Amino acid sequence: MTVSAPDTACPVPSAPPPGALHRVGRWCARNARWAIVTWLLVLVTAFAADKVWGGVYEDEFSLPGTTAQQGADLLEEHGSDLKGFGAQIVLEADDGLGAHRTSVEAALDELDRLPDVLTVADPFTTPGAVSADGTIGYATVRFAENPATFDPSYVDQVDEAVADLRDDHVSVDYGGPLGQLARPEAAHGLSETIGLVTAVVVLLIGFGSIAAAGLPLVTAVVGLAGGLAVLGLVAAAVTFGAAAPTLATMMGLGVGLDYALFLTTRHRGLLASGVPPEEAAGRTLATSGRAVLVAAATVAMALAGLYASGVSFIGTLGAAAGITVLVAALASLTLTPALLGLVGHRIDRWNVRPPVAEPGGGDDTWRRWAATVGRRPWLFLVAGLLILGVLSVPVASMRLGHIDAGASPMDYTERRAYDLIAHGFGAGTNGPLTVVVSLDAGRADRDEVANDVRGALSRTADVVSVSDPAPTRDGDLLTSTVVPRQGPEDESTTDLVHRLDDQVLPEALAGTGADAYVTGTTAVQTAFRDAMVNRLPWVVAVVVGAAFLLLLCAFRSLLVAVKAALLNLLSIGAAYGVVVAVFQWGWGGALFGVTERVPVESYVPMMMFAIVFGLSMDYEVFLLARIREEWLETRDNHAGVAGGLAATGRVISCAAIVMTSVFLAFLLSTNVVIKMLALGLGVSVVIDATVVRLLLVPATMYLFGRANWWLPRPLDRVLPHLDPEAPPTALEPGRRREPDAAEESGASA
Repeated sequence: MTVSAPDTACPVPSAPPPGALHRVGRWCARNARWAIVTWLLVLVTAFAADKVWGGVYEDEFSLPGTTAQQGADLLEEHGSDLKGFGAQIVLEADDGLGAHRTSVEAALDELDRLPDVLTVADPFTTPGAVSADGTIGYATVRFAENPATFDPSYVDQVDEAVADLRDDHVSVDYGGPLGQLARPEAAHGLSETIGLVTAVVVLLIGFGSIAAAGLPLVTAVVGLAGGLAVLGLVAAAVTFGAAAPTLATMMGLGVGLDYALFLTTRHRGLLASGVPPEEAAGRTLATSGRAVLVAAATVAMALAGLYASGVSFIGTLGAAAGITVLVAALASLTLTPALLGLVGHRIDRWNVRPPVAEPGGGDDTWRRWAATVGRRPWLFLVAGLLILGVLSVPVASMRLGHIDAGASPMDYTERRAYDLIAHGFGAGTNGPLTVVVSLDAGRADRDEVANDVRGALSRTADVVSVSDPAPTRDGDLLTSTVVPRQGPEDESTTDLVHRLDDQVLPEALAGTGADAYVTGTTAVQTAFRDAMVNRLPWVVAVVVGAAFLLLLCAFRSLLVAVKAALLNLLSIGAAYGVVVAVFQWGWGGALFGVTERVPVESYVPMMMFAIVFGLSMDYEVFLLARIREEWLETRDNHAGVAGGLAATGRVISCAAIVMTSVFLAFLLSTNVVIKMLALGLGVSVVIDATVVRLLLVPATMYLFGRANWWLPRPLDRVLPHLDPEAPPTALEPGRRREPDAAEESGASA
């Protein structure tokens, strides 16, 4: 009888089942047509719903607790003639407006009959509304709603009302919000088209394959279209600012291209190593797809942090951009693997040059660069910090304010109206202040209060003129118009608003029982600026804290999370510096269509911080994800840094060029605020893809060594695991942990 020997071989551990992302990628590739048809149905449904129920975008915000808001509320409550939204109809006649008085009054009667018009002030009966030489005058029209939000066809009605006046050789221009409505219609889609064309060229040069270049573009466009449709539906319930769709387009298109590009590149690398297309799609989502999720979550969290400003206008702008970012990520994680599965091995069949896929061992050029940094990490660390430090120098002189119509192109009617008023009446007439005095239910003597207020305002520096305080119809308020010496965006005007609020009016009304408030467009803009300055530290704390916790959970490393947050703060400072130098200092501003020096729009630093911090994390996450994979496989820090940089060098460079092109294309916008954001975001991407990624990240990771991946065990037990299938990485200080069997076989997070 033959007795078989007992089997003493160690059992081979079974591989863990595929994770959720792996299964999603494999299913989408295997059922490509179903996934694509589903996306088409979703798009058609979303567009139809947006067409029927979609909302509009308008700049509406309130500043509760500020004197400017309190004054505006009092005017509305007591039925003042100054309630509503004012806009100027600016007139000029070389032979004097008096010679055309009949035509002017007839035109004003026509304007008074237009819908939403509350009152029209006759310049001939309004004190100070006709210039000293009689050639320039303005009629203030007050609207029930903000005319900037009206349909553009409303301008045609205004043009028709003043047509006879123009025929009588009187020039007519529109100022204020009516001038904003009359801006020439921008060439819709021009910036997006330029960004997409640039993306095609960059991707074809970088990878050679037409299909590999086209798939990210298709995914990005579909994701952007879906995101904008969803945004339109949400706008029916939430008030978004007028800049929301532009900002959402910039963000959605930029990150959509990046996310799909990273996934496509990883997929092609797996195909080149012999993995079947469906399995390659699954593995791509299990690795690079996880990085996309972390990156998108970081961007969305940074944008959501704008709600910490306490101003809904700012929070909703962040939410608008966040919607398109999340939809772009969803499209990348479902539509991209479907398209990759549909194309299969034919992805490199059509090409303009020999196709280049992500090498299995990484690009030797990038590996050599990593080795160079590794030999002198201190040198490259200091060099990178010096570059960011120099670029950040202008931040010390940053001046926040509001950009008025004086920065608009010369051929805009709002700019002509602004210049005519400044020429005929002084720059301050473009930004008058309204002083509202509440008489406290009649306890104060009206005439005495009126004399005290007028005298105090007249004696105040930087005040050109003060109108007699006039009572409202119910007699409970007094209103007076104050004309500053300088324009609304001048720093002296901002100081004047503060001085009136804090010193002049309280002293003038001391002991009378009356209260005074400075309101009007210029005062509201000043209050808004103050709110942005006061709340910026809160936004910074919320955004940095949330991103730090997310990275800590994703990479299980204390130093990696701290380093990422600090380096991104430095890169944001450098981007701020460039914006200040170009727009406030005027260094090259004319190249971007800005002919005058302007302050930095008050909410731009806050918006830039949230967006730039989120985008900075994108490249940080993609690079660190590959470094971590190499580290888990080799337990060699130097090899991990070199391998991660080599594996992502080409794709991050191409992605950075593409995203920079998308952002800089929006410099074509005629809106100076959009130009600021476009330049700041474009510069930040360049800084992150070069100085941060090529110098600071590898240098710091070489210097920290194995400490890069240290996480205190108590903290490791408390933090949630974003990827439960990934092997633990926490290391005790001074203790080496040997890789287990799964890690030795090359398992990655």
